[in-house]
Amino acid sequence: MKTLATLSLILLAAGGVSAQTPIDSVAAPNPLTFYGFVDGYYGYDFKNNNTQNRPGFLYSHSRQNEFTINQGLVGLRYDNGQVRGAVGLHAGSYVSANYAAEDPVFRNVYEGYAGFRPFKKAWLDVGIFASHIGFESAISKDNWMLTRSLMAENSPYYESGARFTYEVAPQLTLTALALNGWQNLRDNNQGKALGTQLQWRPTDKLLINSSTFYGNEQPQDSVRRRRYFHDFYVSYAATDRLSLAVVFDVGKQENERRGAKGDTWHTGAAFLRYKLADQWSVTARAEYYNAARGVIIRSFSPLPADADFQVKAASLNLDYAPTANVVFRVEGRVMDAKRPIFEQRNSRTSDNYGNLTSSIALSF
Repeated sequence: MKTLATLSLILLAAGGVSAQTPIDSVAAPNPLTFYGFVDGYYGYDFKNNNTQNRPGFLYSHSRQNEFTINQGLVGLRYDNGQVRGAVGLHAGSYVSANYAAEDPVFRNVYEGYAGFRPFKKAWLDVGIFASHIGFESAISKDNWMLTRSLMAENSPYYESGARFTYEVAPQLTLTALALNGWQNLRDNNQGKALGTQLQWRPTDKLLINSSTFYGNEQPQDSVRRRRYFHDFYVSYAATDRLSLAVVFDVGKQENERRGAKGDTWHTGAAFLRYKLADQWSVTARAEYYNAARGVIIRSFSPLPADADFQVKAASLNLDYAPTANVVFRVEGRVMDAKRPIFEQRNSRTSDNYGNLTSSIALSF
């Protein structure tokens, strides 16, 4: 009888919360949420070089002639208005390509941070989080096109450090960051990098972003080469169907010889997205990338004899979204370089390159 009575009390206690909640009350939102994302894809390269690898400066959807996933992601986020944090783990060809230089212990960490409000309208977070740089993110469904622009592929997708965010007004947010470095989960020297971000929404249709980065990204035993970088973009919803975006990045890194001319790179892209119907849309992108001695895109420490990197590209993307959390995409892309930099079969190289990529992405 004692066992039966105890079990009855436990069951009553378990149901007590809902039984005692007034019918007309509104339950507080759950501060803990679970999220997930998976992006399965197949790509094909024209004039491929008999491998499944795409050019080395492409990190997202980096495999061809192979069915695989670009990113499979699961995580938890907590936010009660005063305290917040997140833990997310991921795997896929994007992780394999983009995190290859990271410590194996950290490679599968998409995000992991903890934060609180030091005062109203401000957040202070420490850990691993998405980059403050760029119009495109690591999550393909959040981007206007399936593949990433050259500028997105060769600027940080993720960062580790401390992030202070302040909402000056509903339309204006400022962020300051102290970071381990340029897409580094673990630091490679004793110095720290600095970053800023300004996001301004003067209207519901217009977003203006300015992000900066400053730091030395050379290994501890190497000659210091300080890096200065600025990312700027504007997106505008011209009508209910038509949206436009323009992105421009410029950076400079000091030369290995003191007093010598630094290595500069600049890159730009223009996007045009048009909604054909409720479930269909099409997006076009034109872009270029120009880097002295191939700085950043080929090497963080270019040598004196290294050639410049100059590429132009165009892409066309078609989206079909049968439901709010699923999107099917097909994209074609062509590139043209100043020099024959694209590997082909039989040890040949070409100054042009093209591919097709298709994807089904699910978020939950």
